[in-house]
Amino acid sequence: MFAERINRLQGSLVREILAVASQPDMISFAGGLPAADAMPKLDFTELPASLSQYGPSEGESWLREAVAAEMSKNGVTVTPEQILILTGSQQGLDLAGKLFVDEGTPVLVEAPTFLAAVQCFSLYGAKFVEVGLTPQGPDLAELERKLISEKPRFAYLIPTFQNPSGVCYDEATRQRVADLFDEHNVVLLEDEPYRELVYDECDRAPICARLKAAKWVHFGTFSKTAIPGLRVAYLACHPDLMPHFYKLKQAADLHTNRQGQWAMHRFLTSPDYPAHMERLRGYYHAKRDAMAASLDKHFHDLADWVVPQGGLFFWLTLKADIDSYALLQPALDRKVAFMPGKPFFASGRTSNHLRLNFSHASPERIEEGVKVLAEVIRAHR
Repeated sequence: MFAERINRLQGSLVREILAVASQPDMISFAGGLPAADAMPKLDFTELPASLSQYGPSEGESWLREAVAAEMSKNGVTVTPEQILILTGSQQGLDLAGKLFVDEGTPVLVEAPTFLAAVQCFSLYGAKFVEVGLTPQGPDLAELERKLISEKPRFAYLIPTFQNPSGVCYDEATRQRVADLFDEHNVVLLEDEPYRELVYDECDRAPICARLKAAKWVHFGTFSKTAIPGLRVAYLACHPDLMPHFYKLKQAADLHTNRQGQWAMHRFLTSPDYPAHMERLRGYYHAKRDAMAASLDKHFHDLADWVVPQGGLFFWLTLKADIDSYALLQPALDRKVAFMPGKPFFASGRTSNHLRLNFSHASPERIEEGVKVLAEVIRAHR
């Protein structure tokens, strides 16, 4: 009755947990949810009536121009013709899967990596090639070895405040990754949803700006800095790839909602945009520090971690050899939600890691939730 690929269709554990975590008395460290009181206010009173009609598949020209200008400021010189507006950046992953992945296609990913990317690419039959992460980025020797031996069709990387690990590639690693991709002619899919959420100085120059020969796709979104419910995001890409992405977008949903595009254009070009970003960074910086303090207090003998320089997550490695998945239900019973490590590995291997989000809960709830989670781990151990 169904297509063969349905046998590869996976659910999203984070969405299932969020369904439980939405209960009012639950402290959720599970999803990467922006704080509601940090979002800009929407005002559609000046929305042009013409935007009620169908629009261009590539997105509104004025939003593509604004995105191209912003990317150029960040070191990626692109034209508006290289920008495609998406219905959420995850649509970009799905379009890339359609473009590049056949059954058995080798696809290189970080270990750990974004679980929704695994969900998207596995549907089309990807054969995952994992490369381990260090505090500076991917293990470069392992990366080079697997580029040679596995010959992946593309590599999916999150270089800046990686989800889930929080790792930010340093400058030398970014350059070496670019050199390797040029040398081996591997397409780069560079996902940067957290780039603007920076709290400590670090290198954030996009890798795609360093490429000389390899083709590339760069994903960005307004979900973490503005309004996730509008589902407005974008990709920029090598000019040779855009005709294919354009047709895939047409076939997927014709175009992204025009009202959301209008709202995000107003947001991005507003005189208050720089001030909003500074407020947002300060707001999440304080929450990151609150979680760091709570972890120091309650987890010092339970886990190891590195304080992330940006983004929305802490990535904990338990000192004990405990499958973190086994801790999930006991934690939910105590009204605390978190993400176990297993879904973030494309291999599906057992993991003693936990991903904790700090953007959604208040500092007081962070302290309470971390304390309870430590008690759950001690009871299990």
